[in-house]
Amino acid sequence: MSSTDKNKSWQILQSYGWDLLLGFIAMFYVLMVPYTKVEESFNVQAMHDILYHRLHIQRYDHLEFPGVVPRTFIGALLISLLTSPVTLAMHLLNLPKLYSLFAVRMVLGCVILSTLRFFRIQVRRIFGYQVEAFFALITACQFHMLFYCTRPLPNILASGLVNLAYGLWLKGSSRQTLRCLIFAAIIFRCDMVLLLGPIGLELLLSRSISIWEAFKCCICFTLLCIGFTMLVDTVMWQHFLWPEFEVFWFNSVLNRSSEWGTHAFHWYFTSALPRSLLAAYPLGLLGLVLERRMLRYILPVFSFILLYSKLPHKELRFIIGAVPIFNLSAAVAASRLYNNRNKGVWKWFNFAVFGSLLMSVGCSLVMFMASYENYPSGYALKALHRMAPDDNSLKDQMVHIDTLSAMNGISRFCENSPPWRYSKEEQIPITEFQHRNFTYLLNEHSSIDGFKCLHVVDGFSRLRLQKGFPPVILVKEPRVFIHGNIKNIDIKHSGWPGCP
Repeated sequence: MSSTDKNKSWQILQSYGWDLLLGFIAMFYVLMVPYTKVEESFNVQAMHDILYHRLHIQRYDHLEFPGVVPRTFIGALLISLLTSPVTLAMHLLNLPKLYSLFAVRMVLGCVILSTLRFFRIQVRRIFGYQVEAFFALITACQFHMLFYCTRPLPNILASGLVNLAYGLWLKGSSRQTLRCLIFAAIIFRCDMVLLLGPIGLELLLSRSISIWEAFKCCICFTLLCIGFTMLVDTVMWQHFLWPEFEVFWFNSVLNRSSEWGTHAFHWYFTSALPRSLLAAYPLGLLGLVLERRMLRYILPVFSFILLYSKLPHKELRFIIGAVPIFNLSAAVAASRLYNNRNKGVWKWFNFAVFGSLLMSVGCSLVMFMASYENYPSGYALKALHRMAPDDNSLKDQMVHIDTLSAMNGISRFCENSPPWRYSKEEQIPITEFQHRNFTYLLNEHSSIDGFKCLHVVDGFSRLRLQKGFPPVILVKEPRVFIHGNIKNIDIKHSGWPGCP
């Protein structure tokens, strides 16, 4: 290889090496844990329906199962549009629909990581290549950012715009920063207004934008975004609608989100941030001491989390958009410590940094193993499809999926073509199943009259510490049971493992 080719290869690696690292980790998570949970169900089902039902809106899943609050179709439409050439090729090759789930999640991951790349380029421009390298390494050692970046949550769709806003903020494009945050708040997550406020205040106090300019920018673009989402979602939901306003009313005004559990005020700072940031948590705080410029970026994001803490219902994914800024502060601290590694006591701090990164990798591995076991109904449906014998005497293989199973790994991407048919009918009494024509049940109950338990799938329950190696083990419990109708001769198939 000539020196010119070597230089080109080095330039490509320097430009895209970190993207390949982060993208490979995200792709690994997709391949290993393809299934989705209830929080992702709206966008997953919407992507399926857009790709497979297209203009036949009356067949869309959301009209039968609308969920607690409506969500926008804009994110699902964008990802489906980008994925459609791939899914068309899969359809022509007669591949299972599950492959399309891999495709939409990978496309979403590419979109989110592209916005993170934009932010990282601005980090490189202001703080240098070394800080960029530490930023990428810290992100790679964490679990939640790369695990969630391919999951079609409204929070993740919003985080892509937040990443763009951070990059534009570093670049000094104040109006574009505000527009990205407004779009995220109006379209995807109304709670992004809690981030828009502190960042907007910082832009005003630093005189990056005048009050009049900010007012004109925010009002005009807000009205444009409201009109856009109402136009799209009124068509898709088939009634006049602004989805995020209804979410805001439900969560903030009525405070109904508390019905899904509450946490203490300090939970984000004492539980969510330590788990999501890992080594970047103490390093991020150290970055404030070592680099004064970080205060103007950390303080608004810290204020966002502080304001969010007043809402009783808390989940880690709600504040995942704050992670890149904390990672930036941590990267600045790690870079400073590395540059002073040969100066007396500083070398011990440098050892501590790399030791903490290794610990982060270990913690991420444990969290990945727990997450791998956290989608039992997806694995149960896969086992049913694999082990159920072919029986040409049956016109239909009717599978009933109960609420627990629908919430823990099953989406329409997991379904097979006819003669397989599926029902998610709710509120069926357990004594009623024997009078229905279901061939199989995926159910949380281990015993149902008229059916025989064929297989059980365990799911993650908790972590347990122990002496010896490994120091942490996963405790699993039976979660989803596969039942076969006793009137159906298929249940005599010897391939079924049975239930304990």
